[in-house]
Amino acid sequence: MDLQLNTYYTLICAALVLLLGKWLVANIRWLRNFNIPEPVAGGLVAAVLCYVLYAVWGYRLGFDADLQTAFMLVFFSSIGLSANFTKLKEGGRALLLFLLVIAVYIGVQNGVGVSLATLLGLDPLVGLIAGSMTLLGGHGTAGAWGSVLERDYGVQGAMTLGMACATFGLVIGGLVGGPLAKWLIRRHQLQGPHVAAAGTDTDNLVEADAYNFESPRKTRLITTDATIETLALFAGCLAFAQLMTTATAGASFQLPTFVWALAGGVVIRNALDYVFRFKVFDRAIDVFGNAALSIYLAIALLSLKLWELADLAGPLVIILAVQTVVMATYVGLVTFRVMGRDYDAAVLCAGNCGFGMGATPTAVANMQAITNQYGPSHKAFLIVPMVGAFFIDLLNAVFLQTFIKLLG
Repeated sequence: MDLQLNTYYTLICAALVLLLGKWLVANIRWLRNFNIPEPVAGGLVAAVLCYVLYAVWGYRLGFDADLQTAFMLVFFSSIGLSANFTKLKEGGRALLLFLLVIAVYIGVQNGVGVSLATLLGLDPLVGLIAGSMTLLGGHGTAGAWGSVLERDYGVQGAMTLGMACATFGLVIGGLVGGPLAKWLIRRHQLQGPHVAAAGTDTDNLVEADAYNFESPRKTRLITTDATIETLALFAGCLAFAQLMTTATAGASFQLPTFVWALAGGVVIRNALDYVFRFKVFDRAIDVFGNAALSIYLAIALLSLKLWELADLAGPLVIILAVQTVVMATYVGLVTFRVMGRDYDAAVLCAGNCGFGMGATPTAVANMQAITNQYGPSHKAFLIVPMVGAFFIDLLNAVFLQTFIKLLG
């Protein structure tokens, strides 16, 4: 029996998941030790409870997908609204270097997927589904390309398969990133700008002008006027995203709606900064963006259909397991070394795991879990959101189109 929860009940459930995650992380030591993000901790427990409801009583809970999408778009809009050209210039060589590292990884991820699918007797295109199409691209890219594979290339069940793989990646990306970064920090005896003493709230040690998303619990004073102005900016980003998505529908090269939301934020922010000389209230954008990030992740994990993951064929489970090992190995050996083998590089690794197997919101949550304990990393929080949310989708689309033409 299907039980579909409307917008209000979905929002209530998401809030309860976040409160549960906060309680779990505060009271279970190993969750703190492994830097598991609070939405992931609470969301996995909720997903298990939903699975029990289905397995024992046959109830399938459904949550408002439009609400989840809306919060995702708000989060990406906040990234764009936070990215003025001055900050983008700060990324400089490091941003280009990280982009090159990820570009190589896209090729590796797809090569592993296609090779294993062929060895296991599956359609090579299934290897792409278990590659960057879903693991790096996330649910949005999985849905867009899944329909193409079903319609034009005869891959039956590509959409369902893609959703299951993207779901697997979302969970693994949130579970691997924090522990791997912490292991790198300890192994190489790295230190952030501020290291908290035992029992100290690290957020109080972060400077007041910390870059957005680095310290989500830090108190920020926001006025009513600033709130209204910020809501208007977000509305502009969402309107731009909808307009561009509609205008480019059916084109040979398309971008997901969330990329247009981010791009809209960049355009609006820099137009206000350099054309109209209007000072954007960054603290309000920060609060809205962090809240949207947490709620998006909570709803995404609430919506996990674990019974679909349990039904994955054995060969696909093998591919996903190998992809996890390859991702962790690549991040630890390549990303960390190329990006400088320092504290910022370790935080970048946490973010790399987040969007390398899951999504950019997971990457940001992973980095928050690390910086909450070890101190801020402006470099990582400047580079990862822009690369993971914008440039990666452009590169991934090119790689996928190339692979599909070669394999189709």
